[in-house]
Amino acid sequence: MAHIDPDSPVPKYFQLREILLDLIDSDELSIGAAIPSERELCQRFGLSRMTVRQAVDHLVSEGRLHRVPGKGTFVARPKIELALQLTSFSDDMRARGMIPGSRDLDRRIVRASAHLAKELGIQPGEEVHFIERLRTADGEPLSIERAHIPVKLAPGLADQDLSDRSLYELLESRYGLVMDAGELTIDGGIADPSDADLLKLPRGGAVLLLQRRSYSGGTCAELGVSTYRADRYQLRTILEMPVRRG
Repeated sequence: MAHIDPDSPVPKYFQLREILLDLIDSDELSIGAAIPSERELCQRFGLSRMTVRQAVDHLVSEGRLHRVPGKGTFVARPKIELALQLTSFSDDMRARGMIPGSRDLDRRIVRASAHLAKELGIQPGEEVHFIERLRTADGEPLSIERAHIPVKLAPGLADQDLSDRSLYELLESRYGLVMDAGELTIDGGIADPSDADLLKLPRGGAVLLLQRRSYSGGTCAELGVSTYRADRYQLRTILEMPVRRG
């Protein structure tokens, strides 16, 4: 059985953190399973309650564990890596072996404000489709997508059924709009009350706010503003050293 090395320069709380992670990664503690209580961990590893709590707090803040008041601390579901590439939510979830779904929240045609027109590269006052959907994976709400698409690029889009269907697939098959480039901005934020309810987050829950401009043949075809659950997503990217010249 793993043990705490009192002579190691590695802090005891961090050693316990690593032991718990090993138990999670080896499925000895499976998703949804309760971890031993603080008292049990103290007795098993000869640690103070403060040290045990520090280790557990770290894993909770990292999203590997979650607390349920009055019940205990449980192994959390793994976070989904946010795709930093131009792909639809549906394709991304299918690639992960999950079943994508959607629920229409709002569908209407609006007149572009000066700001929206600038983002889309159109004239103020032009008609724009506004499509708001709740996106799910295996029935779990993960994000709220708000898409803005110039009507002139997709006439009749408001009449198309998007239930459990990829918007990008529809734009490609019906309108010939193949998204081949894009720009993505990511910010952290707090879910407003209505979004929190839809995403099944506590009031004041953390979210990732994404704004994406998608292009088809050099034309901005969509401005997407999405709200993702921060407790279910994480960002990962590859770091490379810049080439030194001279």
